Amino acid sequence: MFKRIGLITNSGVKAIHTTLSEVVEYLSSREKEVILDKCCSDLLGEHNFNVYDANELGKHCDLVIAIGGDGTMLMATHILCDFDVPLLGINLGHVGFLSDIPADDIAHSMDEILNGHYVEDVRFLLWGEVFREGKRVYEGYALNDIVIQKWNIARLVELETYINGVFVHTHRSDGMIVSSPTGSTAYALAGGGPVVHPSLDALLLVPICPYSLTNRPIVVDGNSSVEIVVSTREVDHARLTFDGEIKLELAPNDRIRVKKKDKEIRLIHPPDHDQFHILREKLHWSK
Repeated sequence: MFKRIGLITNSGVKAIHTTLSEVVEYLSSREKEVILDKCCSDLLGEHNFNVYDANELGKHCDLVIAIGGDGTMLMATHILCDFDVPLLGINLGHVGFLSDIPADDIAHSMDEILNGHYVEDVRFLLWGEVFREGKRVYEGYALNDIVIQKWNIARLVELETYINGVFVHTHRSDGMIVSSPTGSTAYALAGGGPVVHPSLDALLLVPICPYSLTNRPIVVDGNSSVEIVVSTREVDHARLTFDGEIKLELAPNDRIRVKKKDKEIRLIHPPDHDQFHILREKLHWSK
C-alpha cells in the first residue's frame, strides 16, 4: 500500500497552507513518509521532510496528493504522467471535477484510501505536434484539450480538418477544440460539446463559434489521428494552447497533429466515487 506520499501545490493562499498542515499532520500520524515539492516546503516553513523539485517528485513517491483545484491537478498530471504514479486531489477550487476530496473531510476519505478502499480511474492524455514547412516546431501533451483559436483580431480563422488522413471539412470559426473525455467537461463543454464519460476511448472535435450553424461537434475513436491545417492567410491570427496554456503562435499552413499520448495518468478516488453524482453536483443538473 502507499508508504511514500508526495504533496504538491502551486499556490500560496492561506487555505492551501491550512490544508497542507492538516494533511502533513494526518500522514505523520499514520506513519507515512511525507515528501514535499518545493512550493509545499516553502509554505510549511521549518520541517524535517524530504524536498524535491516538482518535476522529480514522481521518482520518489508511490502516491502524490495535489492540494488545490483542477488547475493544480492539471499541473500535477503533466508532471507525473511519465512516472506511473497515482494521483489524488484535495479540492480547494471552484469546480473539482478531478480533485474530489473536500478539504473538510480529509481524515475520513484518507482513512478509506490508505486502508485500500478506493477507486482507480485511468485517464489518457493527448499528444500534439506542430509542423511548419515540413519541420516539427513544437510537441507536447495535455490532459483536457489542445486548442487552435483566433487571437488579437475580431476575425474568423479558417481551418481544414482531417481524421486518419481523410478530409472532413474546411470551416471558418473562432477555432477548434480537440478534447479527451476528461476535457469534455472543460472548454469543450462551454463550446457546445457533449459530456463524455471518462471511461470511453474517444476524441472530441468541437468547433468554437463556427460561422455555419450546421458545423457540429464530432466524436471519433480514441485511436484516431486528427490533423488540423491553418488555412488562414494572415500571420499571427491564430495560436495554440495545451490545457489553457499558450504554447505557440501559429502561421499559415501550419499542421497540428493530435493523437493519444503513449502514457496514462492514474487518478485515485474515494470508494463512493460516482461520476454522475459529480456531474449533477458540479453542473447543477436537476436544479
